[in-house]
Amino acid sequence: MRPAAFMMVALANPSVVGAVLPSSRYLAAAMAEAADGAQMLVELGAGTGAMTAALRARFPTRPLVAVEMQVPLARQLRERFDDIEVHAAPAHEVLEALGDAPPATVLVSSLPFRSLPDLWREPTIAAIERFLLAHPERRLVQFTYQPRAPFELQNPGTLRWTRLLTVWRNVPPAGVWQLRRA
Repeated sequence: MRPAAFMMVALANPSVVGAVLPSSRYLAAAMAEAADGAQMLVELGAGTGAMTAALRARFPTRPLVAVEMQVPLARQLRERFDDIEVHAAPAHEVLEALGDAPPATVLVSSLPFRSLPDLWREPTIAAIERFLLAHPERRLVQFTYQPRAPFELQNPGTLRWTRLLTVWRNVPPAGVWQLRRA
């Protein structure tokens, strides 16, 4: 059922989904491991829940907010994970509402920044930057299929990208990156 919903959304909105297959369990595990130390987790672009499951398995008691703009996928997330908060809304709107999140909140993102339309990409990047700059312990864990940082910073010098690893057991292979205060 989940793969069918993923394919329907991917075919209808390829620039918003940005992938041909859901993330592998290896990528999901690597992303969850990169979020170690989080007091709270906010998953951006939760999709079918591959990352959500890995985050919940690694952090069973941490508050977890999943953000998925595609209503059919958000509905499936609510049905599958009854112990998390799911928002079917744009990421920037949810981030702006989470200003009082704990200091060590980690954003875990599967958003396809390179293919997102400007309408979504620019406000999302701006909201991520504001969210991270609000506290020095906050960070973003993001994957990309590109050999470069997932997106260009709007305020260079205030935040810094670090490539953590490459997950070869994913189709296609994915780089896991971290963004935090410089």
